[in-house]
Amino acid sequence: MKLGQGYVMLTSFDKALLNILQTGLPIASRPFAELAERLGVGEDAVIERLEYLKEHGFIRRIGAFFDSTSLGYVGTLAAAKVEEDYVEEVAKAINAYEGVTHNYERDGSFNLWFTLLVPTIEIQQGILEEIRNLKGVSSLINLPADKKYKVSVQFNL
Repeated sequence: MKLGQGYVMLTSFDKALLNILQTGLPIASRPFAELAERLGVGEDAVIERLEYLKEHGFIRRIGAFFDSTSLGYVGTLAAAKVEEDYVEEVAKAINAYEGVTHNYERDGSFNLWFTLLVPTIEIQQGILEEIRNLKGVSSLINLPADKKYKVSVQFNL
């Protein structure tokens, strides 16, 4: 997202759409039609603008957040020490697991951090062991949460 020549700016419509979308996406058979009605435009205009915003990096994904613990899932944060020449390869391998929700390269000796959300502790342990044994991974630590603190973030644009 750039400003000035070659830069993308948010319109007032974009801002209104993004403000509603953060916490007010209707649960409906045609949620974008309902958003369009609230914004005084057609459904196609909302969909086209959402595609544009995604294409330009303002939206990464649209989806629900579930209380995974209530659904019986177990999650963890893990950090791996990965040799520099293998970071991209290991990151791709980690991303291939269905339960990986985030994966970030960071500075420091533990340079690849990811979250894993799966149905059982046994599946979690198996996946972590597979990742621990990937070529280029010299160490992996499992950092399960003792207590969850859920922060709701909404940006008023």
